[in-house]
Amino acid sequence: MLGRDPVRSAGKTVLIHPSAIVDAGAQLASNVTIGPWSFVGPGVEIGEGTVIGPHVVVKGPTRIGKNNRIYQFASIGEDCQDKKYAGEPTELVVGDNNIIRESCTLHRGTVQDQGITRVGNNNLLMVNVHIAHDVILGNDTTIANNVAIAGHVQVDDFAVLGGMTGVHQYCKIGAHSICGVSSVVLKDVPAYVIVSGNSAEVHGLNLEGLRRRGFARESIKALQQAYRIVFRQGLTVQDALSAIRELDPQVPELQVFVESIEASSRGIVR
Repeated sequence: MLGRDPVRSAGKTVLIHPSAIVDAGAQLASNVTIGPWSFVGPGVEIGEGTVIGPHVVVKGPTRIGKNNRIYQFASIGEDCQDKKYAGEPTELVVGDNNIIRESCTLHRGTVQDQGITRVGNNNLLMVNVHIAHDVILGNDTTIANNVAIAGHVQVDDFAVLGGMTGVHQYCKIGAHSICGVSSVVLKDVPAYVIVSGNSAEVHGLNLEGLRRRGFARESIKALQQAYRIVFRQGLTVQDALSAIRELDPQVPELQVFVESIEASSRGIVR
């Protein structure tokens, strides 16, 4: 599958640089581009319109969706860094429209979990981001330079992780939350809040993010009230959740906030 001109096969057109190595067992959809000196191994599926830059390594089993852009020196679908890993055929699944910048590393899962590392759609992974085994990364997240996300972590939609943040294994990062620069996250981060520090502490609601994304004024007001109940009244988590349930049940964002706390297995950042 090497050649200077586009490769045409079964009605598909892909552009593979002459110096790239693409295994015959890889499946490439239409309009895929493979850059110079990149390697695509067996068991890899790449969706339509995805661009693999120069010096990228993609190993399988890995499925990559449509219209992704993967920059130079990224390592996609490599064996995980887990001593229990014994070569099992685990997977990495990447969705659509993601930007994966230089030197990012995305590892496959382990059989001790679901066996799959998942990256959703429309995510921005900046330079040198590490996505470890069995991570579940949602949609529309922004993961800044040098962030390290350990194994089994879940990051929900629209979360933002500031540069050089480290997330401990099994933590959950809630939707629309922000982790400040150089944060060390050792506990779960509820939806909608801002945390920062080593170790991370809560510093308010992500009000600007909520406004930018079109949250209704009534929803933001309800979330502010819920935030005060959990983080400012000195209540236990269970008592705080009971108090929140007495607020306006017509605000769906409150349920998301409550569920992000109820789902915590490590305790929440407070």
